[in-house]
Amino acid sequence: MGADSAAGKASGADTPMTTEEKKVIFASSLGTVFEWYDFYLYGSLAAIIAKQFFAGLDPSAAFIFALLAFAAGFVVRPFGAIFFGRLGDMIGRKYTFLVTILLMGMSTFIVGILPSYASIGVAAPVILIVLRLLQGLALGGEYGGAATYVAEHAPHGKRGAYTSWIQTTATLGLFLSLLVILGTRTAIGEAEFADWGWRVPFVVSILLLGVSVYIRLSMNESPAFQKMKSEGKTSKAPLAEAFGQWSNLKIVILALVGLVAGQAVVWYSGQFYALFFLSNVLKVDGATANILVAMSLIIGTPFFVIFGTLSDKIGRKPIIMAGLLLAALTYFPLFSALTDAANPKLAAAQKSAQVIVTAAPGDCSFQGNPVAREIDFTKSCDIAKRFLAQNSVSYSNATATAAGPATVKIGTTEITAPVAVVQNQAFTPESKKAIDDFKKQTIEALKAAGYPSKADPIPALSAAWWKIVGILTVLVIYVTMVYGPIAAMLVELFPTRIRYTSMSLPYHIGNGWFGGLMPTIAFAMVAQNGDMYHGLWYPIVIALATFAIGMLFVKETKDVDIYAKD
Repeated sequence: MGADSAAGKASGADTPMTTEEKKVIFASSLGTVFEWYDFYLYGSLAAIIAKQFFAGLDPSAAFIFALLAFAAGFVVRPFGAIFFGRLGDMIGRKYTFLVTILLMGMSTFIVGILPSYASIGVAAPVILIVLRLLQGLALGGEYGGAATYVAEHAPHGKRGAYTSWIQTTATLGLFLSLLVILGTRTAIGEAEFADWGWRVPFVVSILLLGVSVYIRLSMNESPAFQKMKSEGKTSKAPLAEAFGQWSNLKIVILALVGLVAGQAVVWYSGQFYALFFLSNVLKVDGATANILVAMSLIIGTPFFVIFGTLSDKIGRKPIIMAGLLLAALTYFPLFSALTDAANPKLAAAQKSAQVIVTAAPGDCSFQGNPVAREIDFTKSCDIAKRFLAQNSVSYSNATATAAGPATVKIGTTEITAPVAVVQNQAFTPESKKAIDDFKKQTIEALKAAGYPSKADPIPALSAAWWKIVGILTVLVIYVTMVYGPIAAMLVELFPTRIRYTSMSLPYHIGNGWFGGLMPTIAFAMVAQNGDMYHGLWYPIVIALATFAIGMLFVKETKDVDIYAKD
């Protein structure tokens, strides 16, 4: 690094933030908070959306399909990154992410007024998925623009601190979505909310869109891009430069597998999957689960800035790698402790009366099939496992020594699952009665063994309440460790002329595919295996792989002069 760069770095580290820099961070962060608010609304309301738009499927398939529709927005994010990243490197950062926020905002508003499956049939889920795809494309172009814009305004020695404010936006967006959902639920009641009130958070987002667009229109282009443009150095073919030249492509690949993939699964585990686990697996009521997660976000969010600022001093890599390792080593005990605190009766029942499904080899199908109907599962093992999964009952598997129907053992009680017969696209009356009898016997056995149908109310500010908040806060702190410094690190990896394109693709493949698919994959893994903690293997394996690759091959970037990389 040259003397001028070193001097700039030193002065930047000691100079207070200017009014213009504060405006840049505020404007970029506010718009990004809004986009994450839009994106998380769907995830937080997945159970209700499953009933509203996928009512043509049985409950398990409907919920998996709703999660897949949520995941669809993540799947297309890399394509949004390529499209909008190219525009950002060619015409500028400011106008590109002005377009993305309009696309995201209007798609969210339309979800709020979209007729349900009961009104327009199969067109409802089709339109919903199209809107999710548009949201994903918009978000694919948003983050890279915001992170690049802020980093290129930041002085040397403060990029970690400045860009960490952008990193808070995903958490703040989730917090805002939970706050609006909770307020609406409280105001109109659970029944009305499930019927029509869930639309309110989507519809009111149009007001936030107006404010965000107004603020972004007043922003100036980034100085790095203006300098590059005035010198005639903007890229004419950013895609070819970013991905057609091995010198840059290898950095893109390393950024994905050595940084972002692990960061993504830790992020979605610590925030979104933790909420899913509380409400869907531990059966804590929705309002309480939202409050608990929101409280952990309030406590944990400042650590984004703390770790971002710390990364300016000790480096980005040590903090990110430490977060990955801590998460991988402690997820199982933390989620187990969460069960003990949030639903102690369930934890006690699992210890005293384990549920075991015993079936002959080949009698069990894949339970995570998103398009399967109840009548597609006629084997006794499938009927048993599907009912247990629908009721969030954790079980272990055993192989029968001889052919015959599957059995469910709950403590000392053993129940034989029926084999079903389908005629004219429906179970025969005899099969339906046998299945209903099996379900009734299973529910009675679970109840006798102490398995609760839902978690007991958790008194606010009680010891159990604070224990849950403490566990959730630890999960959020892991998120802040891996996510707080990563925007600065990604910006510093690539040259100015193709930075928007280059950093956006690995970020959105990592967060869109590895992270965004995490709830769906984890749910399918649990449905197939039976153990309610089995889905945690997905983020643990990805985090450990990223840790190993990152430690071996990814270099520290905190002292890079990004103005020299054009």
